[in-house]
Amino acid sequence: MPTVRHGAAAEPRHFNTAEAAGDRRRRWLDAGERAFALIALAVSVGAGIWQARIEEEKLAGQDRAAAARSWLAAAPPAAELMIAGYAGAPYTYPSLVRVRAPEEKTDLTVDPVTWRGEPFNDPIYYGVRVVRWLGEGRTGAMLDFTHSKAIAELGRDVMMTGTERSQPVPSTNALNAVFKRLEFSHGHNMLTLNGLMRLVDLHPALSLYGGLGVGINLPHTEVQRQSGRPRTYEYQYTGPVAQGLIGIEFRVPRMSYFIEYKFTFASYDAPLSELDGTKIGLFADLYRQAAMWWSGTAPPGGHVETRLVSHEVIGGLGVRFGAPGAAAP
Repeated sequence: MPTVRHGAAAEPRHFNTAEAAGDRRRRWLDAGERAFALIALAVSVGAGIWQARIEEEKLAGQDRAAAARSWLAAAPPAAELMIAGYAGAPYTYPSLVRVRAPEEKTDLTVDPVTWRGEPFNDPIYYGVRVVRWLGEGRTGAMLDFTHSKAIAELGRDVMMTGTERSQPVPSTNALNAVFKRLEFSHGHNMLTLNGLMRLVDLHPALSLYGGLGVGINLPHTEVQRQSGRPRTYEYQYTGPVAQGLIGIEFRVPRMSYFIEYKFTFASYDAPLSELDGTKIGLFADLYRQAAMWWSGTAPPGGHVETRLVSHEVIGGLGVRFGAPGAAAP
């Protein structure tokens, strides 16, 4: 990445050899992450096509007009498992960002920081989930992973308070006077465990559902200040996440299509380790972070703190599998 991709007033970036090597490794890891998401979606679609083919064979020899009339009523809620993928778009509210670096006597607050989501730029906004409906399919649980992005608008003016290296900061300045880079673009990742409820059936094949969930924030932090310190460029655990959601599910034999609104709250306390991510990726980065915390090693660049609150609209499809002991829908 020879130049900065984001920010109207951004300047050319100059990385050393280690940073360039880290960028190459990260590009390979990002490519692997996207490939995994595409494979998951392909498996979902392929399984759905396969199941649809089975259903078609079962209907062979039947009156097709009668089959068409019964098609929508063929998939009422039931106890089952669903694997799904989705895409969407977020809007993230501007937020206050605080930098704490006690060793260099910096405690700086900037507000408001405006965030871009860029959901259709590489890497895109996507999500995957596993849903388990219980009993008669009225309540259930869901493990949900969302890959969003939050990229700071560096060229915007912000209000500033506090000190940087013991010196008072100006009351107003451009954000790029403080940061060369401030983003969670690989991404703003949220993993949540959710409770679900089908609220009302608008039709045997059409249900309104809602849910609430909590979990953890696992962003890829990319932060570098203008003070000349090294960048932080790695996956991290930065705090808790909560979300609420409401959506509409359209059910056909073995598959579901859904449109959903999500409201998310993510707490960020990102340690500025001033390290590039490991070659292995997410789990190795998190292990290294945990080891540093366990040993009591303070991050050399301090911490960046903020709270990201977002509206998200998503659409996706899932493949349903009958639960053990339950009749297939």
